[in-house]
Amino acid sequence: MSRTRTALLAALALVAGASGTALAVAPGDAGIAAVPCTVDYKVQNQWDTGFTAAVTITNNTTAKSSWSLKWAYAGNQKVTSGWNAKISQSGTAVTAANETYNGTLATGGSVSFGFQGTYSGTNAVPATFTLDGVTCNVDGGTDPTNPPDPGGGTKVDNPYAGAKVYVNPEWSAKAAAEPGGSRISNQPTGVWLDRIAAINGVNGGMGLRAHLDKALEQKGSGELVVQLVIYNLPGRDCAALASNGELGATEIDKYKTQYIDPIAAILADPKYASLRIVNTIEIDSLPNLVTNVSPRATATANCDTMKANGNYIKGVGYALNKLGDAPNVYNYVDAGHHGWIGWDDNFSTSVQTIKQAATAEGATVNDVQGFITNTANYSALKEQYFTINDSVGGKSVRESKWVDWNRYTDELSFAQAFRQEAVNQGFASGVGMLIDTSRNGWGGSARPTGPGATTDVDTYVNGGRIDRRIHVGNWCNQSGAGLGERPQASPAAGIDAYVWIKPPGESDGSSSAIANDEGKGFDRMCDPTYTGNPRNNNNMSGALPNAPLSGHWFSAQFQQLMQNAYPAL
Repeated sequence: MSRTRTALLAALALVAGASGTALAVAPGDAGIAAVPCTVDYKVQNQWDTGFTAAVTITNNTTAKSSWSLKWAYAGNQKVTSGWNAKISQSGTAVTAANETYNGTLATGGSVSFGFQGTYSGTNAVPATFTLDGVTCNVDGGTDPTNPPDPGGGTKVDNPYAGAKVYVNPEWSAKAAAEPGGSRISNQPTGVWLDRIAAINGVNGGMGLRAHLDKALEQKGSGELVVQLVIYNLPGRDCAALASNGELGATEIDKYKTQYIDPIAAILADPKYASLRIVNTIEIDSLPNLVTNVSPRATATANCDTMKANGNYIKGVGYALNKLGDAPNVYNYVDAGHHGWIGWDDNFSTSVQTIKQAATAEGATVNDVQGFITNTANYSALKEQYFTINDSVGGKSVRESKWVDWNRYTDELSFAQAFRQEAVNQGFASGVGMLIDTSRNGWGGSARPTGPGATTDVDTYVNGGRIDRRIHVGNWCNQSGAGLGERPQASPAAGIDAYVWIKPPGESDGSSSAIANDEGKGFDRMCDPTYTGNPRNNNNMSGALPNAPLSGHWFSAQFQQLMQNAYPAL
């Protein structure tokens, strides 16, 4: 998808629609090829088998007396009727030509038309539009999957496609030192920048430049992705304590100048221009502003504070803006997971909240390459033995205690739906998803081999569910978990990659209070004796005992993850 550096945004007129973005470049901007045309494609209404759409074309080149717009669908969409354009379709290819009364299209002028269509499955927005043979929405009308960036680099639609991914030598050494660990020690994992000191390295460890230098060595002559976790917001992780950070709720200026700015300066170094740098932006932040604020029963005072002061919104917006300046940097915003955001009152609102951040502090939706779900969590990738549409004894699966009226049963279906909702709300049509599969395999002897008994809906779901947690709200060092799908690019529709952003073997939090200088508190959800709170419906925590501080090596957990890996090692 097309990406444009923030430095140029003053020269861009942003038109945001349900399709994502359409860009127009101000004339006379030195050294910049104008976007020849923009297309704003909005899905206005959608139901089970059909939809209506509105399309607006803006012409930025010489005036036209007639026009023809073409696009192709990735799915089985069929146009059934239209207005204000002559629309024809052959296979997946659609052509919309002017009527006799609207063929004139002046320089800077716009024309709109609409249509009704049918579909089944997914209704993805087309990725590419051409007006009279010229590609729209891209500087100079070039290939939208490989547009030139004004900073001299090249953005690609999916940074993981055709690329190796950086293996963190520090994590790799710890993994290899474990019995059997050499089986996975060559897997790529995220590099967590979870405090200011991590930029230069903590306790003699590798800092950001050291990792990027090592990545250049690993790169060779091909493409290589480096995965960074940007994770140090003021008042970080307001609904938990184990992963609280070093910055207080009001220290937004310190976050900007002492954390984001130094990272941005390093990423912008031309030395690293050949690397594809993927940032996971501030996990567990924006979803907290939806689910854990008043008047909800799950509200915390800290989350109420962060919503009121706006520093999560400002911080994420600032990070997207500054880090998105580098042409080889790809930002993915954390979107929680299905067991957090999958309910009707959380889903769309979470996208709205992320968009609010993505348009704050100088950022635009063009600074967002995509979203990541299940970061450092345990939600199963696919529940293969029951679906959200199943019923037992006249009761829907949604009525089971495990699903609890959620709309989604697993991460893949949630991530694909979240992507479509983001497009509907104005993010780019080619926006992609990442899913963290580092600890959601749930293999081993406890893994079901078929559906549960149809005695009642709870027996059916509990007997067949892959995710073996006590409750879907449990998140800390979960007992029985296993390594999930190995990192891979383009594994499913709309998914840029399965990734291991959470390095397996690094603790989520300590089982009991441990004094430290890392700003990390003690969260009872990491205590195996804890009987729960409203966020996990007052169930046991399901946490492993004897865990160290978050981010510290937890050998017992690493061994269990390997033992229960699915696919098996």
